[in-house]
Amino acid sequence: MTQDEMKKAVAEAAVEFVQGGWVVGVGTGSTANHFIDVLARMKGKIDGAVASSEASAERLRGHGIEVLDLNSTGPLPIYVDGADEATRHLHLTKGGGGALTREKIVAAASDQFVCVIDETKQVDYLGAFPLPVEVIPMARSHVARILAGMGGNPVLREGFRTDNGNVILDVHDLRIMNPVELESEIDHIAGVVSNGLFARRPADVLLVGTPSGVQTITG
Repeated sequence: MTQDEMKKAVAEAAVEFVQGGWVVGVGTGSTANHFIDVLARMKGKIDGAVASSEASAERLRGHGIEVLDLNSTGPLPIYVDGADEATRHLHLTKGGGGALTREKIVAAASDQFVCVIDETKQVDYLGAFPLPVEVIPMARSHVARILAGMGGNPVLREGFRTDNGNVILDVHDLRIMNPVELESEIDHIAGVVSNGLFARRPADVLLVGTPSGVQTITG
């Protein structure tokens, strides 16, 4: 089974968590795109979706799924999204696609967060994938100096702006043994909008695509 086939398999598994009449929170990235494509089969049964990025909103609309504003929906019953790294403790690194802040908002507003990955994204501890940090542009150098002092190697994501108009520093060389504490520590740096650690609000369910089928990990 190829990596893409594993992503399709977890997307199929994730849609089983969705019930008719729901507004569904939808993430960003290649696995989330597969979920959107599968969710399109239910477009007559669900009440719409809240997207974590403009790219996902466009894909949802392309399938005829109504995209709603989170301010008008209230709490969501479910959020489905991928991750760049995930541990068995359901801690995640996200933001490779640059939508980390909106993803974190939708996850926080959802009763259940179902994370869908293929087995290449499952790790013993976070840090091999550079940690994205969304930063207000005028604070870029200030934040980079502090992140360097924390042992990281921050690199500006060249030529990229988030949907919020900010920049991203990708922090290399971090071995993240205490993701809850590090998430809070980085968020408290002046100028940081958010970072890609999803540990304070981790996934509730992790669906892992493997060559032998989909594994389900819960807390």
